[in-house]
Amino acid sequence: MNLFHIKKSDSQIYKLIKAEEKRQKKTINLIASENFVSEAVQEALGSIFTNKYAEGYPNARYYGGNKVVDKLEKLCQQRALKLFSLSPKNWAVNVQPYSGSPANLAVYLALVPIAGKIMAMSLDMGGHLTHGHKVSATGKLWQQIPYGINKKTEQLDYDEILKIAKKEKPNLIVAGYTAYPRIIDFKKFRKIADEVGAIFMVDMSHFAGLVAGKVYPSPFKYTDVITTTTHKTLRGPRAALIFSKKEFSEKINKAVFPGLQGGPHMNAVASIAVCLNEARKPAFKKYSEQVIKNAKVFSDEMKKCGWRIISNGTDTHLFLVDTWQKGIGGKEASDILEKAGIIVNKNMIPFDQRTPSDPSGIRIGAPTITSKGFREKDILKIAQWICRLLIKKENPLKIKKEVLNLLKLR
Repeated sequence: MNLFHIKKSDSQIYKLIKAEEKRQKKTINLIASENFVSEAVQEALGSIFTNKYAEGYPNARYYGGNKVVDKLEKLCQQRALKLFSLSPKNWAVNVQPYSGSPANLAVYLALVPIAGKIMAMSLDMGGHLTHGHKVSATGKLWQQIPYGINKKTEQLDYDEILKIAKKEKPNLIVAGYTAYPRIIDFKKFRKIADEVGAIFMVDMSHFAGLVAGKVYPSPFKYTDVITTTTHKTLRGPRAALIFSKKEFSEKINKAVFPGLQGGPHMNAVASIAVCLNEARKPAFKKYSEQVIKNAKVFSDEMKKCGWRIISNGTDTHLFLVDTWQKGIGGKEASDILEKAGIIVNKNMIPFDQRTPSDPSGIRIGAPTITSKGFREKDILKIAQWICRLLIKKENPLKIKKEVLNLLKLR
């Protein structure tokens, strides 16, 4: 991206941008919740739409001069519905949420009474802060009814989830997680929600791109509300969408504005529209297929090296590694790998006895390396580097040279 003007006017920021650009180019990013956007997405995000304040919704703004942004927001909505094959007669989408956290908060504000019950996966099992964890506003305003996974299979136990739901009678049930590597059975969740009279919400922030690429089952047939960020597997800007059945859309719109937010970031809305258009192209489907292939090859190779993989594998773009089984904390593992130019995030594993600041595992994701063009043979190399660093205790600087040589080819 052309940085001519910022280079001329603000050398400090210019240097930081260039430093981050260099860091991204010279590291292998395995963080499951990050990705690389296209130049078109980046250009839209930096466009002149950043100058426009558009408080309200199309044809109902509180400022003048919104003829163009009204068209933009409507186009973005149309593209969002079209990407996931949704009829505008039955579904609506709000494209204004600034990110995933306020999107989830807006849904709860709209549909769950204060102090009501939100049933969701607990954070230490792979859930998200905004699914009712006590340190989040969502846990202060509502009561989380936590569920987890089966200790033996390390996968969702739908019979146990039903048992909890019958006992607690939650107002809303959430499926969709930040560190769960298996496919979710949305049909079973729908039956559970119906049995206890709960609204069923899916947070597909992590796998939205996989649904768009048709390599992960679509939740839309079974759910009432779906939230998603746009910056993970969907390869868009840092923003969010809320899809809802028409019966819920008016309440949700009011919760977003004026309930939580002021004017939408129309430059982000433009950028979302670009990424949604990209996700409809054949190349994106191939990308999504490769993400799954890379994650599975990665997981299998790590197992061959002797690592314990949570749930024994993955169906998605990510998996969890139990590093503590070999006496290595997640923080230590992350720090060692970063010295070699390999970026992961420390992560709690189910039934973890250690703390979030230094948990028992790491989370590994394939979206970003797949965007960079890595294929199975590259994945095998990366897995071997991790094994050499963490098991054989090889010098990170030695491995870093090999990492940089591979990156030169990209």
